[in-house]
Amino acid sequence: MLCYNSSGMRLYRSKSGTYLHLDDRRLRLEESIDSLLTRKDLRAHLESRAEAETTPSSPRPEQDLLAPVLNQEIWAAGVTYYRSRDARMEEAETAAGGDFYDRVYTAERPELFYKSPGHRAIGPGGKVRIRRDAAWNVPEPELTLVISSHGKIVGYTIGNDMSSRDIEGQNPLYLPQAKVYDGSAAVGPCILVPEEPLPAETEISMSIQRGGAAVFNDSIILTALKRSPEELVEYLYRETSYPCGCLLMTGTGIVPPSSFTLATGDEIRIRIDPIGTLVNSVE
Repeated sequence: MLCYNSSGMRLYRSKSGTYLHLDDRRLRLEESIDSLLTRKDLRAHLESRAEAETTPSSPRPEQDLLAPVLNQEIWAAGVTYYRSRDARMEEAETAAGGDFYDRVYTAERPELFYKSPGHRAIGPGGKVRIRRDAAWNVPEPELTLVISSHGKIVGYTIGNDMSSRDIEGQNPLYLPQAKVYDGSAAVGPCILVPEEPLPAETEISMSIQRGGAAVFNDSIILTALKRSPEELVEYLYRETSYPCGCLLMTGTGIVPPSSFTLATGDEIRIRIDPIGTLVNSVE
C-alpha cells in the first residue's frame, strides 16, 4: 500500500466537480461531498481510490473553488475560548447578560447553535457580508470539524463565523439574528483528511487588510480551546441525525477590540496549517 503524507490529503469542491489532492497528485472523483461523508472509512476509501487511479492528474481547480459543503448543515459552538467568554460578557454588559456567558463557559453542556445550510456557505474568494442594520461587525476565525453521518470526525476545514456583536449584545435571544443571515458563513478552501487528529499546537491566525494595509492581526493555538472536538461532536449528535454529515465551527479565541468593526472592501485571511488559507472580501 502506498503511504501518503498525513497533511497532504485534501478534498476540494469546484464548479467542475470534487477533487482529491494527494501530495503532488490531483484526482477528479465521481463522488460528491454528500456521498463521501456517509462513509465510515473515508481516508481508507480515498487511499484506495488513489491507488487504483491510473489516469494523469487532473487540472488544478483552484480558479473555480466552491465551499467544500453541499447538503451538510453548518453548526457552531460558542464561548469555547476564554477570550471569547470575555468578549461576549463585554457585549452583554448593557443588557445585564455578562453572568449568562460566564456560566455558559463553565457549564457541562456547551453552547451550540445552527449557523447555515450548506447552500448558503461562501467559499474561498467569495464575499462575506455585514448586516446593514448592525454597527459592530467582526469575523470569527474557527477550526471547523467535518463530521460524517455516523458522528465521526473525518476531516477539518476553516470557518469564518461572521457576527454582529452589537445585535447579540442587546439580548442573548438575538443570537440567531446576529449570526445567521446571507453571507454570514464562509468555509474552505478544502477539507483536510488526515491520518491523525490535528495536534494541540496547531495555530489559527487571522489578518484583516483595508486599503492594502493590515488593520488587524492575531493568532491562537488549539491548546486554548476549552472543550475537546470530540465533546462538542457528542453533544451535537445527541438526539439529532445528520444524513449527509455536518460541519461544526468550534469557536474563536481571536476577537478584534471593541473599537474595530469591519468595513466594505476589507479582506479577511484566515490560515490554519496544514489546511491552507481561507480568503474572503467583505461586501
